[in-house]
Amino acid sequence: MAAHRCVAEHTRFNQNVLNYKPLDSGLRRNDNESGVDSLTGSVLPRIFPLVCLFLFTAGRPFAAEAPVQGLPDYALGTGDMVRIQVYDEQDLYLESRVSDRGTISYPFLGELRVSGLTPGQLEERISRRLKGDYLVNPKVSVDILEYRQFYVNGEVQQPGGFPFQPGITVRKAISIAGGFRERASRDKINIIRDIGPEARPAPARLDDFIRPGDIITVEESFF
Repeated sequence: MAAHRCVAEHTRFNQNVLNYKPLDSGLRRNDNESGVDSLTGSVLPRIFPLVCLFLFTAGRPFAAEAPVQGLPDYALGTGDMVRIQVYDEQDLYLESRVSDRGTISYPFLGELRVSGLTPGQLEERISRRLKGDYLVNPKVSVDILEYRQFYVNGEVQQPGGFPFQPGITVRKAISIAGGFRERASRDKINIIRDIGPEARPAPARLDDFIRPGDIITVEESFF
């Protein structure tokens, strides 16, 4: 509706511009010319659509932050930011980062251990805990808003932790860390997966995809 109103106003505006007769002789239309003067004939009609666009978009709400997509069966871990929603229950809405203990604090239920659970498994656990004492048939959804960081160490220019996004390869991760140092080995690269205390370094290729929490180590070349 707002767009149609803007079109109508634009048409009426252009008609008024053609009929405009300013008192200042320097801006008055020349009757011997076929068009209107430069101010009323070109500048104002071009400004009007911009004003109309501003009025059309002003006051429109920003979209809620979208969940990150791309890792099916992903297990939550320390540092992940999750969003929990229960249909038609605003008091049970929560955005929280998983603590170092692998837990979150949830309304009514207290501290929940979520590390190692997929979003689907966490949905089932919360739904089961809410059902009966609090709600008849809770509809729970869990989304990941932000994955935990990955880390690049060893022979790179800027070792450290970096935000994760799905689709990052070892090659891109090293590029994000500033690239190889002069003595870096392109063949001796290891990854430790964030799967618990039993995790061990495993050889990695440059085109391998990484996961949240991965620790990438680039070894030094001696040749």
